[in-house]
Amino acid sequence: MNSAQLVENEYSGGFATYVREAGDVNLIEELEISLHAFIKFVQNIPMDKFDYRYAAGKWTIKDIIQHIIDTERIFAYRALRFSRFDKTPLQSFEENDYAANTNAGGRSIQDLLTELSAVRHSNLLFYKSLSEEQLKAIGTASNNQISVRALGFVIIGHQKHHQKVFEERYL
Repeated sequence: MNSAQLVENEYSGGFATYVREAGDVNLIEELEISLHAFIKFVQNIPMDKFDYRYAAGKWTIKDIIQHIIDTERIFAYRALRFSRFDKTPLQSFEENDYAANTNAGGRSIQDLLTELSAVRHSNLLFYKSLSEEQLKAIGTASNNQISVRALGFVIIGHQKHHQKVFEERYL
């Protein structure tokens, strides 16, 4: 399944930004490739940067990695619900509230990357298990329509977005 196969009614609103950010890639392959590329990228960041904030009130690199983990879990939960043809609209979440209630700063970078890897591997197995019908299932999240397969590309695009933020604002 390639992102070019998505049709316009499969995602809307803020989700479109992340689908575009994922690029024209194969979903299953890129879920794996992007994880390895991100881990390699983070492992090359100087140690003194992980707790750095480029401005008052901004998240650290550790905070952002925890945010990526939390957000991927939420997107995957939505994909699970929609793949099981649950039509219950799902609410948005307040990312700043989540970030304020983690212990990212007290964790090692390796611990955060290990957790991200575990979450991604779980989601990779989940996406591999889905039928074409399940991948095309559409539900409502954050008052926007989105398909299960589009959520997979959102997971990829969200991670790529934050990697660009690291490059532009932290390094």
